[in-house]
Amino acid sequence: MPVVPVLDSTVHHEQHSSAPFVFLHGNPASSHIWRNVLPELGGLAPDLIGMGRSGKPEIDYSFDDHARYLDAWFDALALDRVVLVGHDWGGALAFDWAARHPARVAGIAFFETMLKPLRSEELQPAARERTRRLRTPGVGEELVLDQDTVVRQAFTGGVRTPVSDEDMAAYLAPFPDRESRRPVLAWIRQLPVDGEPPALIGRMEAYGAWLAASADVPKLLLTFEGSPTLAITPELAAWCSANIAALDVVALGEAGHHAPEDKPKEIAAAVGSWAHDVLGLGTKNAGQRA
Repeated sequence: MPVVPVLDSTVHHEQHSSAPFVFLHGNPASSHIWRNVLPELGGLAPDLIGMGRSGKPEIDYSFDDHARYLDAWFDALALDRVVLVGHDWGGALAFDWAARHPARVAGIAFFETMLKPLRSEELQPAARERTRRLRTPGVGEELVLDQDTVVRQAFTGGVRTPVSDEDMAAYLAPFPDRESRRPVLAWIRQLPVDGEPPALIGRMEAYGAWLAASADVPKLLLTFEGSPTLAITPELAAWCSANIAALDVVALGEAGHHAPEDKPKEIAAAVGSWAHDVLGLGTKNAGQRA
């Protein structure tokens, strides 16, 4: 369980073998979400700054902040020609890093992530109201900082089957009090809706242009179905096929938003097969071991 000094803090990561995969988690997760995927494929799974067992510096935890600390971690480990696997905000960070370091990326696999800026009318009414409330000063703090409900709900309602008590404890451990939950609220408030926050919108537009033009970098979208919590709808999957270059799409059946909890073996097998067939890496049988 290495801990790497980065900038004014530290980034913890899990590692299995020297495989080129880098797994990036989202909110309110940690590298723990990859515990049943990482051993099948090998590679590295960092905890984003302020999350998991990484440090919690005095920063705003904006997208820019996360990207800055992640850049420093990639550079500290001299990672090159990596295959990025991103979920939730981890997918957006993967796109952003790849667009700025194209020569260091061999491929990108992603699912249930933030693809592009949204308009409020694209959100379901419940999601639109939730976003409004959590962005309201005072209300968001009460709902996220003063209680651990958001973390608990992610791994009960955001999955097809609630996680075990042991795994829930692992997800809750990084967020024991009000101050420690600031990264969770910051991520929630950065949902790119109606032009806000403007700095993130600009970064998303930049990586969107790269995704459309980078025909030399293979990409894999994993899709799921059967849950109201899913972020990538069939409509968004179709948008990806029309707007992202060199894209393969693989459907993996029913899962919640936090799909590595529901379909870890299937995710590992799909990424392993794609990496073998398209990138010439590893074995097609990843995710199929007992």
